[in-house]
Amino acid sequence: MAEPAIVVLTNLPDRESAQRLAQALVGGRLAACVNVGVTVESIYHWRGQIETAIEVPVTIKTRAVLFSEVEAAIRRFHPYELPEIVAVPITHGSPAYLAWIAAETRAA
Repeated sequence: MAEPAIVVLTNLPDRESAQRLAQALVGGRLAACVNVGVTVESIYHWRGQIETAIEVPVTIKTRAVLFSEVEAAIRRFHPYELPEIVAVPITHGSPAYLAWIAAETRAA
């Protein structure tokens, strides 16, 4: 059985910063795959106001043991004061795909 895998979600303000983060994570073998999505409109509360922003969603596939390093990389590349960094466990998945995630990421 493959090690526990997770999907980490974040949003960045533009495609360039999302691609820089993706290249750093995959290049550093902290993620097996990073999906850089199309822009979305985010509506959220921030400091007593309702804000709206156009953002680029990023989905990161990695192993749970690497979360702290992935989180640190997101914070290093992210311009927001409080970036979204959410990890969701992968509870079910193709055994071959989960093994691929483990094989393509480095040891913690």
